[in-house]
Amino acid sequence: MGYERSVSAPDHTQTPETVWELEMPRIRFGRDAVEELDFQFADLGVEPGAHGLLVTDETLVSLGHADRVREQLDAYEVDVYDGSAREPSTEDVDECLSFIRDERGEAGYDFYVGLGGGSCMDTAKAARTVIANGGEVLDYIAEPTGSGESITESGPPLVLMPTTAGTGAEISPVAIFSVEEKEVKEGISSDHIRADAAVLDPTLTTTLPPEQTAKTAMDALGHAIEGYTTHSYDSLLRAEDPTSRPVYAGRTPVTEMFSEKAIELLSSNVRRAVHNGDDLEARENMLQGALMGAISGLTAGASLCHAMAYPVGNRYHTYHGETIAVLTPASTLDYNAASDPERFVELARMFGVDTTGLNTREAADRLKGEYVRLQRDLNVLPSGLAELAGIDESDLDWLATQTVETQQRLLRCNPRPVEKEDVEAIFRDALYNWE
Repeated sequence: MGYERSVSAPDHTQTPETVWELEMPRIRFGRDAVEELDFQFADLGVEPGAHGLLVTDETLVSLGHADRVREQLDAYEVDVYDGSAREPSTEDVDECLSFIRDERGEAGYDFYVGLGGGSCMDTAKAARTVIANGGEVLDYIAEPTGSGESITESGPPLVLMPTTAGTGAEISPVAIFSVEEKEVKEGISSDHIRADAAVLDPTLTTTLPPEQTAKTAMDALGHAIEGYTTHSYDSLLRAEDPTSRPVYAGRTPVTEMFSEKAIELLSSNVRRAVHNGDDLEARENMLQGALMGAISGLTAGASLCHAMAYPVGNRYHTYHGETIAVLTPASTLDYNAASDPERFVELARMFGVDTTGLNTREAADRLKGEYVRLQRDLNVLPSGLAELAGIDESDLDWLATQTVETQQRLLRCNPRPVEKEDVEAIFRDALYNWE
């Protein structure tokens, strides 16, 4: 069940991994970093007069963020595609591809900008990738859902600009979409899909409403926690050659460092950001924490919680961040705590839990309680799967089956072996995190 590449697997001929690597876009961070966007594109070799596409959504156009970005690109011709959908499907990406081909033909644009949350940025990433390699989105999604074709071209320069502090899509080598006819969420996963640069400006996040601020923050915390508690890179099996090394390759000393700082920044600033969206210092710390959580979780690898979240999001169309929020206590902080109790004691201390006199299990339980208390303090998150989407006992068998059958790329990262019965029990535990 997803452990064929784990050193603990009973039958294997490969040897443990001994090499880790870290790859990410060029990162430009800070207040008013958007004002350096023209310099960023010049630095990527985009000549004045080039024709680019800004991929965003209608809300960000109405808030003026799209115009602010375009103003910084006055040396270029820029079209705007504002049809990005929340929790996009492959059909939504196909609409963006049709726009590009109608406007510019099969060659597409000279450069791309993705502005928004993870949905906008993943749409921009996938659109550039498909235009550069030809075909359609499903050609590059792994079998059996898609054709599993190799991605060989990155395409023209792509810069991503998050307006939320959470998804990490600006640095991720994965783009996630619903495949609605098969009721699954799948990803295009390749270093070629990664953006060339990420420009993170906290002033773009101040218009995010409290509820969305909380939801995206929980996704960021999920990245940091899962990245800190997943397999070490050298407890996974070595790839047959460097080109086949998975993008989620296990935690390293570097990703652990980013996890620790991310948890500190996110847990100590999220209440301020949710309850006072104009607190620019809190917004800056949240965006920085989300970036560090993404470097950790999206390099080391998201695990069981994210694997369980995708079937929920696909069937019930829930926001990814709030789905992560309701699943984290039962999955990462309870079930997975048995994988390495001492590591979870350290995690509890990062959340400010006084572990004096507690054994490891008691400390892990206290951590779970502190995480739930944080969610309750935000006052905008659901209390569990029941409140999130009306999920009840009758839904759990299907959700557990979908998790183990469609999310093996994430389950291979989980630090504790998991079977369908385990997943069903975790879903049951997550129905109610508090009354």
